[in-house]
Amino acid sequence: MNSSQGPVRSKKEFPNKSLLLATCAACIGGSFQYGYNVSVINAPTTYVHDFINQTWRERYQADISEDGLTLLWSVVVSIFTIGGFLGASIGGTLSVKLGRKGTLLANNIFALMAAVLMGLSYPAGFFELLIIGRLFSGINAGISLCVQPLYLGEIAPTKLRGAMGMGTSVFITGGLLTGQVIGLKELLGKEEHWPILLSTTCIPAFLQLLVLPWFPESPRYLLIDRGDDKGCKKALKQLHGASCDAEWEDIEKERNNSVGFQAMKPWELLADRSLRWQLLTIVLLNTAQQLNGINAIYFYADYLFKQSGIPIDKIPYVTVGTGACECITALTCGMLIEYLGRKALIMGGYTLMSICCVLFTLTLTFQNASPVFPYLSMVCVFAFILSFGLGPGGVTNILTTELFTQATRPAAYMIAGSVNWLSFFLISLVFPFIVIGLQQYCFLVFLVICCLMVTYIFLVIPETKNKTFLEIQNEFRSSNNRKACRADGAGTTLLSTSI
Repeated sequence: MNSSQGPVRSKKEFPNKSLLLATCAACIGGSFQYGYNVSVINAPTTYVHDFINQTWRERYQADISEDGLTLLWSVVVSIFTIGGFLGASIGGTLSVKLGRKGTLLANNIFALMAAVLMGLSYPAGFFELLIIGRLFSGINAGISLCVQPLYLGEIAPTKLRGAMGMGTSVFITGGLLTGQVIGLKELLGKEEHWPILLSTTCIPAFLQLLVLPWFPESPRYLLIDRGDDKGCKKALKQLHGASCDAEWEDIEKERNNSVGFQAMKPWELLADRSLRWQLLTIVLLNTAQQLNGINAIYFYADYLFKQSGIPIDKIPYVTVGTGACECITALTCGMLIEYLGRKALIMGGYTLMSICCVLFTLTLTFQNASPVFPYLSMVCVFAFILSFGLGPGGVTNILTTELFTQATRPAAYMIAGSVNWLSFFLISLVFPFIVIGLQQYCFLVFLVICCLMVTYIFLVIPETKNKTFLEIQNEFRSSNNRKACRADGAGTTLLSTSI
């Protein structure tokens, strides 16, 4: 074979057992924690309200005001996003200093501290411990969502990078579903159990501390960042089996291409004009992931379930159905991504979400016209969740990994993670006012966002399936050069005309 065609890649289409277990070990204490902590706080809402009121009464001999209670509960919930932002802002730096695997292991300190503080909040009579515990949970999630996709993208062979990267999305939805199930009254959803329920966040942390040490550090980190040839070859052999020559050649080529370059800081990446399109892409994708309407769908879900005649005490079980729906879609996306490609899935997901926004607006507008419309609205809820899980929910993180090389990837994840968490915080803050102001027409705002993302993805983002990181970077560079040449040509023509 001609050497210009690059290394021959393995035709093996399934990960070996070691790679699959390493992915699970990274995800159980990573993105699973994020999903779990997002959903597990919903079940004990009433009980935490009572605990805050009781504590306030014991301290000040008076009940807390309704506004004060709402404010404190909002702090308990939203402090998680502040912690996530803090975690994302340090995750990339830690991944360079401690390694990807080392950072994931050290990150469990925050999860264990959170579990202890939230578990002790009720017996100690301090709701402040609950707030600090949620902050630590957020820091844990922020670091995890920054470093775990890095690790998964770097340990996977090129042909399986998309499928392995989907582990992040699969375990997020698995965490959401597990939190919903554990919060049912038949398990830990009773009033006397809520401190135990919130402290169960220690279980995934312990599992990761037990399992992840048995698997190697990222081979790319070992060779490119640490110059450890022997360690890299050993890691590749454990993760990919005997046929790891193609991956070794890819990593070595990237190392040779990055000689003299050190891992970039976020501000250096922001100033690098050669990477502006990759950077703009991940900023837009991560912003849209939070602002595309998925939060609005979950907000309306309870209302629609009530409108459809489902008894209030049965709604938590139907909500578990939405979690299961998203989990199944993430698994489906994981199986399809290496066949259909990233671009087709994420464009298809946003296109279907756009259609659902239109249908959902219509069904909500005519909600009282016929008993059928609440059920049609429920169908739209599940269709929207399926569409989100099929594309934006899973592919966004994978693209953040693939659009950058070793020197720029940690900084890219810090920027992407910070944007994602800030968008999460913004939509949590502003969304209730959007719903009050626009009511069912709020989905027209999300329709515009989804349509704009379809257009941008179609025009700007290349397909990255089965391409090495260097090949993807060169494709973006060629595209940038073509745009620059067109701009220069236009400028020259204008200058000639004016003369």
